[in-house]
Amino acid sequence: MRRALHGIARFVVLASISMACAAETGAEHPTDDVEPRIPAEPRSPAPDPGPAPGNEAVAVGHDREIRGAWISSVYNGTWPSKTGLTKEASQAELVALFDGLAAANMNAVFLQVRPESDALYASSLEPWSRFLTGTQGQSPGWDPLAFAVEEAHARGIELHAWINPYRGLVSRTIAVAPSHVTKMLPDRAYPYGAQAWMDPGAPEVRAHIRDVVRDIVTRYDVDGIHFDDYFYPYPVAATPFPDDVTFDAYASGGGALVRPDWRRSNVDTLVREIGELVAKERPDVRFGISPFGIYRPGIPAGITGLDAYAELYCDPKKWMEQGWVDYVAPQLYWPTTRTNQAFGKLVTWWAGLAKDGRSVIVGHDVTKLGEPDWPLSEMSLQVKLSRDERPKGARGNVFFTAKAIANDDLGLRTELAKTFWKTPVATPPLATAKSETLAPPAVDAEGWTLKVSAPSIRARAFALHRRDKDAWTFVRLTPMKSGGASITVDTPGDYAISVIDRRGVESLATPIAIR
Repeated sequence: MRRALHGIARFVVLASISMACAAETGAEHPTDDVEPRIPAEPRSPAPDPGPAPGNEAVAVGHDREIRGAWISSVYNGTWPSKTGLTKEASQAELVALFDGLAAANMNAVFLQVRPESDALYASSLEPWSRFLTGTQGQSPGWDPLAFAVEEAHARGIELHAWINPYRGLVSRTIAVAPSHVTKMLPDRAYPYGAQAWMDPGAPEVRAHIRDVVRDIVTRYDVDGIHFDDYFYPYPVAATPFPDDVTFDAYASGGGALVRPDWRRSNVDTLVREIGELVAKERPDVRFGISPFGIYRPGIPAGITGLDAYAELYCDPKKWMEQGWVDYVAPQLYWPTTRTNQAFGKLVTWWAGLAKDGRSVIVGHDVTKLGEPDWPLSEMSLQVKLSRDERPKGARGNVFFTAKAIANDDLGLRTELAKTFWKTPVATPPLATAKSETLAPPAVDAEGWTLKVSAPSIRARAFALHRRDKDAWTFVRLTPMKSGGASITVDTPGDYAISVIDRRGVESLATPIAIR
């Protein structure tokens, strides 16, 4: 609850700036009305108006990054913790995760909503996930994705829908719902090890994945579509992937690529198509992929391990060069003490892929936290090394999984918030919108509270800045609610407020003097 006002403040609003009508519209999700205050000494009962520093909108900004965590649902790894939870228990678990991430000033979650060609949301295309109720196709009686989007946005956290494109089933022994893709496209569903895998070379499989992504981005207010590292499956010893039928059809139709290049071409085609689809249907949605952390053995020199280019048939270097993705988040799941998978070498190489406003987000494994090679200091060092690569385009970190941060395992959340994430920040702007401009917000003063509005802009947040000597210093973000927000300040000074839209574009700021 807000503290009672000690007197009536007088304000000078320096600019009366009309709002430009924008084509983008859309209802915003509810947010918490309680705003954190600027730490400051007690204010005087009746501040006097002082001289205005200028009456035109000013340029502002702050150092942005993605601070994310993966929330896995497969095998009930992170959430829900087990099948068959009541709606109330399941929602309480998810809220606790979000609260823990918000306490660390994080700004993104990657929620696995399609672990095995199923759905943790209401879908007419695919059955409900068994990781909710224990039975594939059985409704939990509520919509987890809709709930997650609303709760994340209320905390200033972006919600990215994480889907596995080609994995049909993680276990072929389960009871499969009639609407599952392995039943709908049985000739393109292949047993591989213990799993069922959909053929990336089949156009009808790609079409189904496109339909799923289109369904998510047009019906849910998600902030991103996210693929992980499962393209062609990780090799099962001495078992070739059984795609002879589709490759032979390609070759007999005049295709000239050898099978490895053809497989990479299949994956490339899907990545390009999803990038184009997302950009068309929701230009404010980020599309990215978290590939295996080694591109190829020997790249960079001295690195050994799985050849993802040759065995998973993925080419993230090409995806970035072609602009098909907004970011890659390589899974650098090795400690800095490892020689053959040296974290430092790898993070430097991956950061070099960033170009034209497209980012590299560094993926970390915190599931081993506390083991001999994984003290708390190891995670702190990894974040520092990734931040050292910002000049190349490294723009954040994502952790597997959210549970370790939310629970503050070994003091991880405390360390990250204290050392790296002292204040909330916005995520980087989308490369496709970097040249866009926005009108500054309108601001009215009511006592110590600034009423800010930008009703014609589909925005994420307002950014408050304070003048320190001759520079504007970023103070905090306030999530947008129904076209506006209330921002309370405690001390006299020169302030400026900008608006940041759903693409990450930031306006000039409306300045206000509080004397």
